[in-house]
This record gives sequence, structure tokens and C-alpha cells, in this order.
Amino acid sequence: MTSIKKKALVVAAALAVSSFASINAVSAAQTASQIAKAGLAELASGKVYSTGPAGEAAAAAESLTFTPAELTKLKAMNATAAIALHLTSDWTSGQLAGLKKEFAVLGITIVGTTQADFKADTQVSQIQTLMAKKPSVLISIPVDSQAEASAYKAVAAAGTKIVFMDNVANGMVAGKDYISVVSADNYANGAASAYLLGKALNGKGTIATIHHAADFWVTKQRWNGFKETITSKFPGIKIVDDKGISGPDFAGDAQAAATAILTKYPKINAIWAVWDTPAEGVMAALRAAGNTTTVIATEDLGANVAISLAKGGPVVGLGAQRPYDAGVAEAKLAAYGLLGKTAPIYVAMPALAVDHNGVLAAWRTVYSAAPSDALRKSFKVS
Repeated sequence: MTSIKKKALVVAAALAVSSFASINAVSAAQTASQIAKAGLAELASGKVYSTGPAGEAAAAAESLTFTPAELTKLKAMNATAAIALHLTSDWTSGQLAGLKKEFAVLGITIVGTTQADFKADTQVSQIQTLMAKKPSVLISIPVDSQAEASAYKAVAAAGTKIVFMDNVANGMVAGKDYISVVSADNYANGAASAYLLGKALNGKGTIATIHHAADFWVTKQRWNGFKETITSKFPGIKIVDDKGISGPDFAGDAQAAATAILTKYPKINAIWAVWDTPAEGVMAALRAAGNTTTVIATEDLGANVAISLAKGGPVVGLGAQRPYDAGVAEAKLAAYGLLGKTAPIYVAMPALAVDHNGVLAAWRTVYSAAPSDALRKSFKVS
């Protein structure tokens, strides 16, 4: 065989291998995209996949209604409400907006609002201060279910009705010690972030997770939703590391965790963070490392991760809660308790997957408000 023919065969073989690799890459990308599309469509159906703290099936917020006579009776009570939050965030701002709007409709006056910087002892003290105002109802998210159980039991014993956000104090019985708990479909939101990340990585790569190392059933559900979906639906994506953070400095803790991950795996493709504040810590770690290739998936549509999504930054997708709608539901459930009306013991908002293209519309859905100028100006048409 002549040298010219040999060279021709080598070139032809190389082209064939290159073409085959290219076809396989496209096929894999399409498969990941198709898997994500189907999974996200299923999540968008409105079905709730999460269960309550004791395995309860979720009721829909739309099921909470009042007759004109009930509203008249409620307004004549001149009832009051106190709100004890765990920290300050876009999520809590959304909750407060929904609570204030609905309490005004129901004729319930808010007499106090606190936030505890995610410190259980601080929250216990704040609840005791709020109780001095003798509120008819308390809306709260416990920082520590075990450590604060006695404080919440004292609230119930004093005759104040309790509606929990996301987390329930240990040893308390729904329908007896508290009215209900309201949450997002956290498992499905975790799954939503997995589908969006799987699509962004074309179904291949290495990733790490940063989870909440505490006894919070809702953050456990979102972590499980992410892990189970990413491993079952995208077998080409491998979780190579995991770090737990417990706060209260969630951004700082997540930055330290992400820095350790990037030191060990400098070419890692993605990091998943359990909510937006830890995701901000991951973004800081990426900036400090000069890393412009690792991407982020997370939960909750906070302002900073929303801007990253809008401008095509490292955040590529997230599962969003609906805090405004949750606040409305919590106010309605408080009214159920005041009226002696039987309430569902677990109410959940459906999941919401958010990517770059949908971030502005999602902001309106999540907060029932227009996107900020900063968010709108950050949006880049892809």
C-alpha cells in the first residue's frame, strides 16, 4: 500500500472517530434535555410529592375558604397575631408580605414580628416577649425543633393558636397543639434543580452537594429530591463530594465548604447548595478561586441568585418556593383556628422550576411583585 493511501486511510479513520464522537455527544445532550423536559413537565402538573412532618398528604392552599358569615364573625373577634421568624431573607420578606395582605383582609392585627438570626435561644426569648402581648395566634418557624419544643408548648397551653412555617416543634400534635404547617413541595423543588442541572451539564460530569446539617425535614426533603433525581435520571453525573453546614452564618459556612470542594476537585462541573444564601457562599468561593466554569444549582429565588440566573452567571437553575402564597395560606389557617374550623394539618405549595429564561416571570409568581430594576437590568437575552 502506498504511503499516500495509508495517509488517506488514517485521515478517514480519524474523521470517522471524530464524527462518531460528535454524534454521541449530541445524542447524549438531547437525551439529557429530553429527560429534563419530561421531568419538569411532570413537576409542573401541580402534584405535590412532599409529605408532612409525620408523613401527611398535602392539602392545596386553594382549599382554604370562608363563607361571608365566617368572615363577619372573624372580624368581630378583633384578633391579633404575632410572627416569630428564624432569620431575615427574601423568603421571609415574601412570607411577611403574604401574611400582612391576608391578615388585613381577615381583620387580624399584627402586634409583633421578630427574627432570630437562626439562634434558638434568641427565638425562645423573642417568643416570650411576643406572648406578653397576648396574641390570638402565633405564626412561626422553629430554629431548633427539639430545643424550642417547651417554648411552643407553653404558647399552646396559654391558648394562643399556632401555625407553623416549614418546621414543627418536637412532640406537638397537629389539630391539638397547633393548627397546621405550611411548606413548599421541597422534594419536588429539589428534583426541579436536579433536572435543570442535568440539562445544563448535558447529562455528564462531576458535582458536589452542600446540605443543611440540621433536623429540618423540609431541607432534608429538598436534598433527597435532588440526590435521588440526579442519580436516577442522569447516571452520567457523579456526586463526588458532600458537605454539611449548620449556620448561623450559612453564606460563610457554604463558602468554606465550597472552597474545600474546589481545592480537592478544581475541575468539578457543578455544586448544588441547599438554598440561596448558601449558594451565595458558593458564588463567593468561585470568585475567590477565579473559577468561571463550575456552575451552581440551588433552591429558593433570592435576589442575588436571581440576578446570577438573569445575567448568565454561575447559577443555572433552581427550585423555588412560593413564600407569598405560603404567607396567605398561613393567615387563612390562623383564621381557621380562631373560628374552630377543621383545618388540613399540612398544606404545601407546588414546586416551581426556574431557569434563565423564566427568572423574571418566576419572580412575579414567587413574590407577587414586579422584579426589581436590578434584576430586570441584569437580564441578558440568551
